[in-house]
Parts: sequence; structure tokens; C-alpha cells
Amino acid sequence: MDGYGGDQVRAAERPHLEAGEPLMQRAADGLARIVSELLDDPAVRPQDGPGSVLLLVGSGDNGGDALFAGARLASAGRHVAVLRVGSRVHGAGLAAALDAGARLLGGPSDAAGTGTAGAADILRAAATPDADRLAAVAAEAAAEADLVLDGILGIGAGGGTSLRSPARQVVDAIRELARDQRAPFVVAVDVPSGIDVDTGAVADDHVLHADVTVTFGGVKAGLLTGPGATLAGRIELVDVGIGADLAATEPLVRT
Repeated sequence: MDGYGGDQVRAAERPHLEAGEPLMQRAADGLARIVSELLDDPAVRPQDGPGSVLLLVGSGDNGGDALFAGARLASAGRHVAVLRVGSRVHGAGLAAALDAGARLLGGPSDAAGTGTAGAADILRAAATPDADRLAAVAAEAAAEADLVLDGILGIGAGGGTSLRSPARQVVDAIRELARDQRAPFVVAVDVPSGIDVDTGAVADDHVLHADVTVTFGGVKAGLLTGPGATLAGRIELVDVGIGADLAATEPLVRT
């Protein structure tokens, strides 16, 4: 399996984005399809019913991928809840999810609007007084959900930078459920939030361990090496139309 660096993936995406190709929508389609398959898998969710998903949504395009996938899941009758953990949110993605029937559980009280923002915003965010409140909401919602979608940080976040408040407290609250044998099934959006996309390194242990990572366009090198290889779980690749571009590039990692 070939693993590509964040810069390589962004370079492969660039001409397609400039041509107006809907890469995010393709990613969301694939993500929603895989999550639906997991919800229908008795090994993942033995109960009857449509299944429930908790979206952990950061500031950037990674959160947008999660929100648009959440919209598709809600439209298909799944129970979808959204918890914002970034200073901003992908506005179109949030609107689509809410219009489809998703529930908004909350977000930072000082969130700065609904415009599109870089994923690094969440890394710079100062500790918020409502971090403990959001952590409590996350723990309760995750304990009730069949599946948690980690859409906090993606490849635009930089290398292995530790999560900041309130994302840090939210992730810790969900990780605590695992110690009580109540861990939800976790799907990472593109990469587990907090790993270095190139090396798989992590700044600390405040990373949500994924059962499955759904990655877009090409497998990220950080999913194949270092701590990221363990934290990623099973890797599922969604084709968004950049495969030929990446095939002409020397991967960072070959396994």
C-alpha cells in the first residue's frame, strides 16, 4: 500500500478544485456509504433500527466532510447528532446536515460564525470556559451513539500538533468511556485527529483511536507508519478522482 504526504495530496487536488470538481461531495458520498455499511453490520451494531451517529466537527474541510456525510445519513433515516468543537464551522455543511434532520448538540460559546475556516483554527483556540460542558455532552452522546465520526482535524492541521480546548476535553471524555468498557465504534475522517499526516507521529496521547479510518483520494503516509498506523484501525480508501495524479508521484511510504 502506498502512502502519500499532505503536500502531495493537496497538489494532486489543486487542478481538480480549480476546475470546479466537487471533491468534498465525492468524499462525503463515500464516507456516508461506508458508515452506512458499518451501521448495518451486525458485528458493529447488533441492534435493530436505523442506528445513530455522533459527529465531532472541527473548523475546516475535515468537519465539512463529516457534516455533508451526516446530511446523507440523516436523509437516509439515520439518527445524526452534531457537536461542534472548533471556533468556526463549515457553514454549508452544517446547513445541509440540519436541513436533513441532524440535531445540533452545541459548540463553543465564543464560536466565530459559520464561515469556512482553516483547520488550524482549532489548534490556536484558547481554552474556553465551556470546555467541561462540551466534554460532558460528548460523553453522554457518545455513550448513546452507535458510531462516532471524528471530523475534528484533517490534513490541513499541520504535523502532529496536540489538540487544544475544547476538542482536547471532548476527546478525553470519549476516551474515558473505553476505560469503562463503553467505547463507541469510532470512524476517523481522512486521518485520526492529531496525528502527523506524513509521519504518523503524535504530540501526546490525546488522540481518539479509530476502528476504521476513511481516507480520501490516496492513503496518507501517517496512516501506515509510526503511532498513526495503530491509531488508524482499518483503512478504507474513497476515490475522489485524484488517483491518476497521485500515481505519477513517488509515495512517502510503501508497505
